[in-house]
Amino acid sequence: MRGLKNFIFPTLVLLILALALSMPEVLTKWGAVETSIFIVPLLQIIMFGVGTEMSLADFKGVIQMPKGVLIGMLCQFSIMPFLGFGIARLFGFPPEIAAGIILVGSSPSGLASNVMSYLAKANLALSVTMTACATLVAPLITPFMMSWLGGQFVEVDFLGMMWSIFQIVIIPIAIGLLFNHFLKGKISWLDKIMPIISMGGIILIIGVITANGRDSLLEIGLLLVLACVLHNTLGYLLGYFTAKAAKMDEASCRTIALEVGMQNSGLASGIAVQMGKIATVGLAPAVFGPLMNVSGSLLASWWKNKPVEKG
Repeated sequence: MRGLKNFIFPTLVLLILALALSMPEVLTKWGAVETSIFIVPLLQIIMFGVGTEMSLADFKGVIQMPKGVLIGMLCQFSIMPFLGFGIARLFGFPPEIAAGIILVGSSPSGLASNVMSYLAKANLALSVTMTACATLVAPLITPFMMSWLGGQFVEVDFLGMMWSIFQIVIIPIAIGLLFNHFLKGKISWLDKIMPIISMGGIILIIGVITANGRDSLLEIGLLLVLACVLHNTLGYLLGYFTAKAAKMDEASCRTIALEVGMQNSGLASGIAVQMGKIATVGLAPAVFGPLMNVSGSLLASWWKNKPVEKG
């Protein structure tokens, strides 16, 4: 029964993708309401949930593991943005599709990488610290990388994107941190329902973005899937071997690989909505997210059965 539960999320994602591609009108409008207006509020709720699971202790790894955090952060915000830029150029995508690939690469890692690090017997403390730090610096680094690299494809409003990230990520997580500090465990029903709300929110976001970008996706779908697979896979490989070259232990190499290869595609989707380009810039995050979770699960399962060498 436990094994079946692991298939619920990917099954629901596949179902909503099928609905979005076959009957997009069901997910693009509800009456006179454009469903895209729900994406940012849903992301804020999800990020609030992330905040309720965090504490200031998550940042102590910066002091305890400075080398791992420094290497991991450098990899996070160099490998993926430049890979995204190179892949966008290589495939010759239309400008706004190309910008979406770079946006995915310029985003921080998300909570999924922490789960995969746990399953992979990686350095979970380093994973949590890297995710927390990457999220904290994202309002500055993500707009900077997008202005530098993505600005060659689309116009990028640096300050506008910075404010979008504050709205979508930083403010909800800060409220979640306060909730965790003062009320954690005191509202038990909320603690139980937040993971379900988060899962449902992610599924709906994927469906809405796919439905809005259906025509573009059908036109370049296989190429975009291939580009996202390449982006994701090279992220794992370059993250892992860069950490190896820096003489990190095996558990930390696994962590850095997962942190680099797995991006916060939800945040990228929210930024695309705020840019008013959900049907184009938003496509790469919508494709990258589900693929990343499948590949991350497979990689974590493989590593789980391989002993961690003690260095």
